[in-house]
Amino acid sequence: MNKNEANHQSESASGGRIETPYSRAIPEPTSGPIVTAFGVAFLGASMVTDYWVLAVGIIVVIFGMVVWFRDIFPDECLEEIPSELLAKTGPNYAIAGEGEKVERPLFPAEVHPYRSGVVGGLVGGVAMAIVACTWGIVKHGSVWLPINLLTGAVLPEVGDADLATLEVIHPGWFAIAIFIHLAMSVAVGSLYTTALPMMPRRPIFAGGVLVPVIVTGLVWATLGVVNPALEKYISWPWFIGSQFAFGIACGWWVSRGEMVSTMTNKTLAQRLRIERGGNK
Repeated sequence: MNKNEANHQSESASGGRIETPYSRAIPEPTSGPIVTAFGVAFLGASMVTDYWVLAVGIIVVIFGMVVWFRDIFPDECLEEIPSELLAKTGPNYAIAGEGEKVERPLFPAEVHPYRSGVVGGLVGGVAMAIVACTWGIVKHGSVWLPINLLTGAVLPEVGDADLATLEVIHPGWFAIAIFIHLAMSVAVGSLYTTALPMMPRRPIFAGGVLVPVIVTGLVWATLGVVNPALEKYISWPWFIGSQFAFGIACGWWVSRGEMVSTMTNKTLAQRLRIERGGNK
């Protein structure tokens, strides 16, 4: 079975029921995602190493994305599910024990739209900034300290600055801090759109408590390398509070929005409305 046949084999023999395109065929393995992730790791390492690491990261990311996208556009590269496995489980079933079949959806039926994740990330970013700036005012009498410390993730000279320098405004540092904060807020907010539907019973708990705890653990483990300046002055209770503020605000905004169908009964090309030429 070629990929076009697999894509179009969605009409069930029983009553014309439409099955998901992956019920009899699955995407072929591709090295694109892991190569892209490897390049992103180089991009992160470049913040504390040298420009050549950044250059290698950019090249690897571009190569990985080209390999990845060529495997899914304009048609996905699919391979047929082995007939013996399909006969054992059925197209919509999973093995739950000793040959037992349990029907379950292959994909979430609905997810939050990405626009709600973008807006939710911005709302969470504002809540986080309020907590962080409050810490700067209460503890050091300066709203600029937390803003300047954020730039330490990309500017090594911030780590060598004394407290007096960090407590005053620097326009260049301020612009970099705004960019970092907006980019991270939107990125995490976008992740919430797909993560929250996996825990539909308690979305606020998942977004407002579970994710901030995980993020705090990651920051604690890597802060000395990523941002030594922040590690020097950080107040962990206030930092954890800012993470909870982001998670609760972003999770609340995303979860309250209307969800959209994932259209799992359609192929990738149909979902993205790609022109397929003569293929119907």
